[in-house]
Amino acid sequence: MEAKIRAKLEELRECLQNDGGDLEVVSIQGKTVQLRLKGACGCCPHATMTIKDGIERILREEIDPEIVVERV
Repeated sequence: MEAKIRAKLEELRECLQNDGGDLEVVSIQGKTVQLRLKGACGCCPHATMTIKDGIERILREEIDPEIVVERV
């Protein structure tokens, strides 16, 4: 499952990079994914929405509905 999560996150990075940001995978333990947003995304007031309504939602829909994404 970790390989699938990492592959999807690589795809999603393009969207963030187009807006001047990026993401860094801090850790993946089971179904918990810890991410650090960087660049423009790191200080964006919508970062929580990006994590929960964007990245987490996509991972849940496409990989496993129990995945939890945390911002660190």
